[in-house]
Amino acid sequence: MKATEIRKMSTEELQAKLKDLKEELFNLRFQLAINQLENPMRVSAVKKDIARVKTVLRENEIKSGQNA
Repeated sequence: MKATEIRKMSTEELQAKLKDLKEELFNLRFQLAINQLENPMRVSAVKKDIARVKTVLRENEIKSGQNA
């Protein structure tokens, strides 16, 4: 997922996406623990997506704080 796609999302969509990504990361870690993970690079990709979403959420939080 690209940062430009994430920036177009609303706060509610970002919160939902973050929840989904955290669930996916949990499942990937579980698969890794039982040696059934097909694509180990997916773990790092999901972690980066989580970081992108959190960054955009924080940016939005800061913007709304300055406007208030």
